[in-house]
Amino acid sequence: MQLVLRPYQASDLESLVKYANNFNISKNLTNKFPFPYEKKDGEAFIQLALSHKPLQIKAIVVNNEVIGSIGVHQLTDIYSKSAEIGYWIAEDFWGKGIVPLAVKEMLRYGFETFDIERIFARTSHVNLASQQVLKKAGFIFEAELKGTIFKNGEYFDELIFGFRKHQLSSEQH
Repeated sequence: MQLVLRPYQASDLESLVKYANNFNISKNLTNKFPFPYEKKDGEAFIQLALSHKPLQIKAIVVNNEVIGSIGVHQLTDIYSKSAEIGYWIAEDFWGKGIVPLAVKEMLRYGFETFDIERIFARTSHVNLASQQVLKKAGFIFEAELKGTIFKNGEYFDELIFGFRKHQLSSEQH
């Protein structure tokens, strides 16, 4: 199985929509990620992904098929030395160790591309798989915010995990 992170292409639309149209994925993401996920959503997302210079969003590709997305988004103002990472992967590929590898690759890209010192991720307290991904990728738990996520009529606690630039060099030795 070959993992590649690359820019989106128009030809990725079919597999993007096929895998993104899944309630089990959308329930763990922001409301910007719709369910059902339709062709128009995929077209808009690919256009958005390609609009950023430098690139912020990449396709997660396994065996030449897009199976998910990963992005690093630099913040502004007093938070400009931080960026947020987000990701999702097709349910068929859960638990196969793909996302921690993709996250590690995107960490390198993020620190090389943007003038940042920290990359962080936010997840809900019930998304244990994402918490495991972050820990495997070397993220450190930073904070728990009680009841800050409201999704599908329920409140969830938000967990924040962080990764500092200096951790990259110490992990490579």
